Amino acid sequence: MTTSQGTIAFPQPSPTGIVRWLTTTNHKDIGILYMTTAFFFFLIGGIEALTMRLQLGAPENNLLTAQAYNQVFTMHGTTMIFLFAMPLLVGFGNYLVPLMIGARDMAFPRLNALSYWLLLAGGLVLYSSFALGGAPAAGWFAYAPLTTSQYSPTHGMDFWALGILLAGIGSTVGAINFIVTILNMRAPGMRLLRMPQFVWQMLVTAFLMVFAIPSLTVDAILLFLQRNFGAVFFSATQGGSVLLWQHLFWFFGHPEVYILILPAFGIISEIVPAFSKKPIFGYAALVYAGIAIGFLGFTVWAHHMFAVGMSPLADAVFSLDSMIIAVPTSIKIFNWIATLWGGKLNLKAPLLFAAGFIALFIIGGFSGISLATVPIDFQVEDTFFVVGHFHYVLFGGTVFALFGGFYYWLPKITGRLLSEKLARWHFGLMFVGMNLTYFPMYILGLSGMPRRVFTYSMAQGWGTLNLISTIGAFTIATSVLIFLINFFTSQRKGEKAGNDPWDGQSLEWTVSSPPPAYNFAHIPVVSSRRPFWDQKYPPAGSQPAARVEVEKFSGERLSEGSFWPIIVALGLFIAAFGMIFSFWVVIPGVAVVFYGIIGWFREHF
Repeated sequence: MTTSQGTIAFPQPSPTGIVRWLTTTNHKDIGILYMTTAFFFFLIGGIEALTMRLQLGAPENNLLTAQAYNQVFTMHGTTMIFLFAMPLLVGFGNYLVPLMIGARDMAFPRLNALSYWLLLAGGLVLYSSFALGGAPAAGWFAYAPLTTSQYSPTHGMDFWALGILLAGIGSTVGAINFIVTILNMRAPGMRLLRMPQFVWQMLVTAFLMVFAIPSLTVDAILLFLQRNFGAVFFSATQGGSVLLWQHLFWFFGHPEVYILILPAFGIISEIVPAFSKKPIFGYAALVYAGIAIGFLGFTVWAHHMFAVGMSPLADAVFSLDSMIIAVPTSIKIFNWIATLWGGKLNLKAPLLFAAGFIALFIIGGFSGISLATVPIDFQVEDTFFVVGHFHYVLFGGTVFALFGGFYYWLPKITGRLLSEKLARWHFGLMFVGMNLTYFPMYILGLSGMPRRVFTYSMAQGWGTLNLISTIGAFTIATSVLIFLINFFTSQRKGEKAGNDPWDGQSLEWTVSSPPPAYNFAHIPVVSSRRPFWDQKYPPAGSQPAARVEVEKFSGERLSEGSFWPIIVALGLFIAAFGMIFSFWVVIPGVAVVFYGIIGWFREHF
């Protein structure tokens, strides 16, 4: 096909069926793989949560033994952080960022595929532990010395360390891909301060991942060396330090909170203006607030460690930093409210979830400020008050934003609208269930109930609030079931969405639903922060915006897929099991990795 701008290089016929998904390097396919896999782990993590709530729903319960509870507790936290929330946000980013910036794909398509397969390999390594000697049982935070061989004699923590390593490597290379794509592949005219808010938050998140994940990687390597080679990094009696683990872990762990919440902020910043029919209030302030959060996120890690005996000066510094970081977060909240104020609100499901996000995140934020106050933290540290806080932030925050994003962008991804009636039931039950589940935990924590316990006596008086919390958890599960019914029903008989069902403002709404493999037949030229709105609604008295397009990649073929990323990931998967059971198995695993790398480079050149 040719135009006046030159030849448009449409892709060659692609493989279909399972071969397509095993070899794909298209960013949209990889985004779907990320989202599908992450949602599957969400369901597993949810079942683990329900199991814990059943155990705690009544005093002196014996549904789970202490060891079984510790395994479920550890895998629930690990799953929700590393295998659900972060990968699902990366899946949104993979699908949407190239469309939003006017690109045809990510900068490194095969590296993008490798990042997904490494995530899957890490998840399979972690969950194979249940069948191969027992899952990790020392908590998702894996504090030393609980994770050393003396206290965790099974291979559970080895599976944990190597699973986290594989997933972490995938996340790191994926983050580098986002940075290169966003900084180098924007459409003509899309300056940095014209990028959509979601793209900005993904860019900041990618930098956070590049600088934070290596700290966790080092921690996991040191733990594996201590467990299997006699190292003494975390042995206080032999010159090591148990606090070394905590400093390294939380130097990753607190930026990780913003790795999970900044893309959620970006999702809310796209939904709110679209459903209030107003441009986002304070665009630049939102951008700079996100950058400030990313920077300050590396300065607050030790507020998780107020009770370990740091100096008063250190406690004061980290307490102050923790309060300062609330300022840019508050800027975002005020900007969203200002955007909604006076707008022509379209109260559809995406806006309902966005409003729910704002309300619940404010509650979580206020409790976070209290935990940043050292005397208060000393009283409620390691109680259910902390559990309530981080679930209000991460479930009330990230998960509500993700479901808002699903209702907003699934019509673009699938071409079908979801049922608004079922969506409202989903939102209502999830909002009520969220508060029933986690607000009682604040009261339980203030009443002295410690976290990480598998049972309690009737005399302690915690049974009623725990029962309410368990009822709330099953209410949330019901809401998720309604979402699944809505999704699968809509795929068969849902109303066709069209290209622009929400009157969108950014470039992804200019293409068909679902988008074609090549995204844009012509790369658009951008002249404002709201390119599609300006095209549809030119300012009064001005000429209609011209549909100016140029062919940027004339003659270039799109990436056609490759088996090599999955082969490299398979080799690392085999090597991980060899590291646990027999170093002779490491040799064929490494051989497969080198075979994949050689094939990768031969294919490229």
